[in-house]
Amino acid sequence: MHAMVAREPGGPETLTLVDRTVPEPGPGQVLVRTEAIGINFIDTYHRSGVYPMDFPLTPGGEGSGVVSALGPGVDTVAVGDRVAWAASASGSYAEQVLVDAAQTLPVPDDLDAETAAAIPLQGMTAHMLVDGVTRLGPGQTVLLTAGAGGVGLLLTQLAVARGARVITTVSSGSKAELSRAAGAAEVIRYDQFDDLPAELPARVRELTDGDGVQVAYDGVGKDTFDACLASVRRRGMLVLFGGASGQVPPFDLQRLNQAGSLFATRPKLFDYIADPAELAWRAGAVFDAAATGALNVRIGARYPLADAADAHRALEGRQTTGKVLLIP
Repeated sequence: MHAMVAREPGGPETLTLVDRTVPEPGPGQVLVRTEAIGINFIDTYHRSGVYPMDFPLTPGGEGSGVVSALGPGVDTVAVGDRVAWAASASGSYAEQVLVDAAQTLPVPDDLDAETAAAIPLQGMTAHMLVDGVTRLGPGQTVLLTAGAGGVGLLLTQLAVARGARVITTVSSGSKAELSRAAGAAEVIRYDQFDDLPAELPARVRELTDGDGVQVAYDGVGKDTFDACLASVRRRGMLVLFGGASGQVPPFDLQRLNQAGSLFATRPKLFDYIADPAELAWRAGAVFDAAATGALNVRIGARYPLADAADAHRALEGRQTTGKVLLIP
């Protein structure tokens, strides 16, 4: 079978297509023939060495496919079942993948394989952000960076469904259209600002009668963190859930006091799906919403497995919208 491997930490060029033996599922594992593979920004952190990993590395945690073999002790999944996953045991950038049976997510009959691969991580992240990290409801106003990104489009829809007003930031006119179509009440073109840390908060406060937002969701990180913090109203919260522009440097907690007794958090999805019941609930919520059409999942780009390096370049260059997939 074919798999993508990064032999050492580095840029996208380290990704190489290799032939390898099909792995045997161990105790509690299943082997899945992949039909679609989800790419997430965390994959670039793993490939580049931002997060310590063992190399050579097959990146990827997300995908969908059909179970082809069972390991010892597996009785909750059957050969032929359609499943998706948010975490794989062998790396998802491959034609066949090992997944812990407890991590498999049943795919509804009326949900296609590409959509099933597109929503485990980003869909459950968006769900976690609106119902877990915070609990959005009617009357709340939130700011969301990267409104046309994979998480951004899903989070906007989930927040609006809960009655919240969503203000997003985007970097182009085409992305603004996508964000509005997802339900954003106001879309701010930050590429038109000369001084983002000053101009974005001023615009947000203009849109909120001078108060600021209850919650700022920041998936961009280094470039937008200060502007988002300055956009939050007294006793509000900043949720940093990604770092597309780079990691936010350490900052003085006293800034939260000075800005109005603010809260700040840096959540990760796996702390919100560690409990099997919570994993099943979050996955079921987003899968069912996608299957019924209540949640529109945009596939922004599809790349052959062999072109994973190009997909990483596009993602790191912030040239993508919606979800990016690899097709084996």
